[in-house]
Amino acid sequence: MQELNAQPLTAAAFAPFGEVIDARVGESFAINGGRTQRHHALAKVDIRDAATPPLISIFVSQPVTLPLEVALLERHPLGSQAFMPLHEERFVVVVAPPGDDIDPSAIRAFVTDGRQGVNYRAGTWHAIHSVLEREGEFLVVDRGGADNLDEREMNIRIVVP
Repeated sequence: MQELNAQPLTAAAFAPFGEVIDARVGESFAINGGRTQRHHALAKVDIRDAATPPLISIFVSQPVTLPLEVALLERHPLGSQAFMPLHEERFVVVVAPPGDDIDPSAIRAFVTDGRQGVNYRAGTWHAIHSVLEREGEFLVVDRGGADNLDEREMNIRIVVP
């Protein structure tokens, strides 16, 4: 069984897999007569075809048991997939670069700080949603469709320090 230690999520470390969504960094400006601060373009929605429009959903996830046992990785080849916690929920992010095969040495694990979200690039392999400590609600932006999901069996243990 492959074992990974989850590292703190940073934009630089996550860059090969997508974007970190974090309102504490990046461009922002006032809108709505100064009553709202817009944290602009924190991630890009990437849809590789026009067959299915982008979707906005809320996922409610139950907490995982640690160490986390990852039995599969999945990817969405036709569009990006973003997860943003709604109540400062921390979660584990397990990713591998796009491609038909998964190189075990290229798999990475991260743990968010509760205010960060992620936007997986189209084709990036990732574990299913794994929230820590308590039930979590997440805003999800992605492309639907049964043709936008591939899965590969894995045997990985993730340690969260």
